[in-house]
Amino acid sequence: MTPTDTRTRILDVAERLVQTRGFNGFSYADVASELGIAKPSLHYHFATKADLGEALIRRYAERFAVALTSIAERPDDARRKLDAYVALYTDVLRDQRMCLCGMLAAEYPTLPAPMRAAVTTFFDDNEAWLERVLDDGREQGALRLTGPSDEAARIIVGGLEGAMLVARSHGDPARFETAAGRLLADLTGAPA
Repeated sequence: MTPTDTRTRILDVAERLVQTRGFNGFSYADVASELGIAKPSLHYHFATKADLGEALIRRYAERFAVALTSIAERPDDARRKLDAYVALYTDVLRDQRMCLCGMLAAEYPTLPAPMRAAVTTFFDDNEAWLERVLDDGREQGALRLTGPSDEAARIIVGGLEGAMLVARSHGDPARFETAAGRLLADLTGAPA
């Protein structure tokens, strides 16, 4: 196995653990045990758990940004782009996971400063993307926003993250889908 393969496997396992247990809910020993490697191998790739956390956020944010670019490039109207955005969250929840940055936000005060900054940047980037989609939708007449697009973007991100938590506590992804549909309908004046 190459160092790159080992690094990727470490990130994959750590990402799943954060998304299911939280950052403070796993240790290097958990990752090493699952991968069948020694803890020093983990330290070779990520000197500290904070380094691992930063790498997780960076990788997750990059994948999310690629997905958002793909959605933005579609010829769909704004409502369909919003539905595709919600589907990103739905897919994570259906895999019995939470948004990585949502889980980290719950532990925000206990995270190292660089991780806190990266989590905030992730949400800021999502809100900026949503704001552009909402503005385009209003301009095209596809959306009837009831307020400023920046506020609506914040409500969407916060509402989706919160709906994920509640749906997870019930073990019911359909609960998330209902809440997300209603949220978008209320904000955009479109049918749920």
